[in-house]
Amino acid sequence: MSRETLAYLDLGGAVREGDLACRFRVRPAAGGSLEKAANALAAESSIGTWTEVATLSGGLRDRLRARVVALEGDQATIAYAAELFEGGNMAQVYSSVAGNIFGMKEVDALRLEAVRFPPGLVRSFPGPARGVAGIRKALGVTGRPLVGTIVKPKIGLPPAEQAAVVYEAMAAGCDVVKDDENLTSQTFCPFEERLRACLDAARRAEDETGLPKGYIPNVTAPTEIMLRRAGLVAHLGGRIAMVDLVTVGWSGVQSLRNAGLDLILHGHRAMHAAFTRDPSHGIAMAVLARSARLAGVDQLHVGTVVGKMEGPAHEVARSAAALLTTGAEPGGGADGQEWTGVAPALPVASGGLHPGHVPAVVGLLGRDVVLQFGGGIHGHPGGTRAGTRAARQAVDAVMAGASLREAARSAPELAAALERWGDAA
Repeated sequence: MSRETLAYLDLGGAVREGDLACRFRVRPAAGGSLEKAANALAAESSIGTWTEVATLSGGLRDRLRARVVALEGDQATIAYAAELFEGGNMAQVYSSVAGNIFGMKEVDALRLEAVRFPPGLVRSFPGPARGVAGIRKALGVTGRPLVGTIVKPKIGLPPAEQAAVVYEAMAAGCDVVKDDENLTSQTFCPFEERLRACLDAARRAEDETGLPKGYIPNVTAPTEIMLRRAGLVAHLGGRIAMVDLVTVGWSGVQSLRNAGLDLILHGHRAMHAAFTRDPSHGIAMAVLARSARLAGVDQLHVGTVVGKMEGPAHEVARSAAALLTTGAEPGGGADGQEWTGVAPALPVASGGLHPGHVPAVVGLLGRDVVLQFGGGIHGHPGGTRAGTRAARQAVDAVMAGASLREAARSAPELAAALERWGDAA
């Protein structure tokens, strides 16, 4: 079946309950049209090829062809039959709807803006093991954002020095402290030695404060090594493990989720901007967030808007909503999603965050968020402890409805942070 027949167009057709639906932003190649480009996308991502083939029967084509059901502006909605997908296999889903199509000559640019997973496919994935409620219960935090930090410098510290930073931050008020995304098991900081030292530091902080704490080690590695590391975290009493989900891939994430380790799974999105940043080409961060939640991530970095990382407010808000929404989202086609039975995951705001940013981030994302400060804690003029206190003071002020400047009158650490970094984005 030649693509020139536009056999995959079904404009005005319905997205059936069992269909997976995708909304693409399409820029056709020079001399092409949106209709021809969308038809080519639907063919390539389902059962078509570049020419007619005798092996494709009419019955098979009618049953399994992807259908272009809407063209509006520069966007195309494509519906895929449920039979095209293997349940519980996120890698296969992406190989289908985001596989060869980004390299096709029929398009100059292509962006996957939204995905609606059908109810049957949703049920085939585990979703978060703990989710927002489980994270809050494990860490004893209610009614406010969680406050965390990343050990800085991000790499180079030996285990004892890494653990010292963990202890200082937790003792001063951080709920969680994590490794950076590129710290795994280098010679200067071997994983097991670091894990034991930092978990011991967390326990000392718990004894001192009487509050639960969460050290977040980065277990990212080849799958069999990653699972061994995560197993050690659980064996030694850790609560959380972090995975760089883009670089380990969907199969690595699902293997970690399905390992039965009873750990909170913290997803870092390292490398995401290689395909999420360009508004005309790639995959929207909200699509990645939605998929990560289904695959079993309990919390995921989504950006801050006000920090050092690129990302407009509406994109960050969409990504957070993909993690938090419960029940049925409004909207049809690729934009409505039934989330009943899937635990909400917790957005993480991280990247150039300092105490002066807290009102803006909480205003955008609400209370269900991890505020993850790095340099915004350790770069405080008074050091890590003072920086942690300043972050907590900023959160407390926002929760009380007070301005940061007002709160700073009786909070010297916050005052010093505002003096250094200001209180505006």
